Amino acid sequence: MRFAHLSDLHLGKRVCEFSMLEDQKYILEQILALLDAHPVDGVLLAGDLYDKPVPPAEAVRLLDWFLTQLAARGLPVFAISGNHDSADRVAFGAALLETSRVYVSPMFSGAPQPICLADEHGPVDVYLLPFLKPASVRHVWPDEPIESYNDALACVLRHCTPDPGHRSVLVAHQFVAGAAACESEEPSVGGLDCVDAALFDAFDYVALGHLHSPQKVGRDTLRYCGTPLKYSFSEAHQHKSITFVDLGEKGCVDISTAPLTPLHDLREVRGSYLELTDRRTYEGTATDDYLHITLTDEQDVPDALAKLRLIYPNLMRLDYDNRRTREDQQITAPERVENITPLQHLAAFYELQNNQPLTDEQAAFCQQLIEDIWKEGEDA
Repeated sequence: MRFAHLSDLHLGKRVCEFSMLEDQKYILEQILALLDAHPVDGVLLAGDLYDKPVPPAEAVRLLDWFLTQLAARGLPVFAISGNHDSADRVAFGAALLETSRVYVSPMFSGAPQPICLADEHGPVDVYLLPFLKPASVRHVWPDEPIESYNDALACVLRHCTPDPGHRSVLVAHQFVAGAAACESEEPSVGGLDCVDAALFDAFDYVALGHLHSPQKVGRDTLRYCGTPLKYSFSEAHQHKSITFVDLGEKGCVDISTAPLTPLHDLREVRGSYLELTDRRTYEGTATDDYLHITLTDEQDVPDALAKLRLIYPNLMRLDYDNRRTREDQQITAPERVENITPLQHLAAFYELQNNQPLTDEQAAFCQQLIEDIWKEGEDA
């Protein structure tokens, strides 16, 4: 039995105030094309279907379209809510969706029950476990000693015991200890939301969501598939993909991936203003990619963001890397200010701010300006 493992669609997300909806529609169409080319027996959606608990209407319509496309292909879908989702809203209409074999995690009320499939090797049980907080679990089992996320998940899984003779798949959305997070994710301070990987040992495959980097945690079959798109510049060097999971007979699981190519890549570019505006630099490149540009000019370029967007329309972020930004000096007053001229005061301030001295031309201009100001004061 073959599954496609997806997670963290974050439909409706904005990155640096740029809407990603067009890019998300494009990548979902690409995923559908891959599923047509590489047929599967089910699709696992491991949470964060939306980017916000109350998603924009366009995001809701996009998810509706995607689920409808999957159902039209006769594919069972196994979806859970993540920490960015409203569990109530994701669970809406779950009973009706089930008639189309779209299985959505209900509001948490106890241990998940298996959804049973079968192939030539026998039964496959799929369990849907939405993102859990300790308070949700304490509400169901008030007598259990639950103080942490790990306690909460351990309690739930003690009440969820897969049949050892069946192959079992768990779809979950948690931060498993040992996994690598990146900038666009929200782990708790001190790792309070971490759970132990060993809690999942009873399952043949665990389809995880929550972390955006594709990775295994400990064993190959405890896996984050990652986001289908890059959602922060900390992901700029990642290669996004769809994960395929092949369950053979009990104990035999094969993992493979297929690359996903975005409508606009998210990249980091570095150089001087003159270099990046030279036609020889950008001609033939994907200038409409989402870019973080770092300028290396020692002097700030006036209105650089607007000027660069004439060439790079999807420039998301602009920074400088020069002596001024690399050194964080504190401005301190001279001990004997009476012996310091106004120009020396200004020159010292300028150097502390910019980590370089005034040029002779700048110093001459400033000296003339100071003299003109003093002269105006005397005439008054």
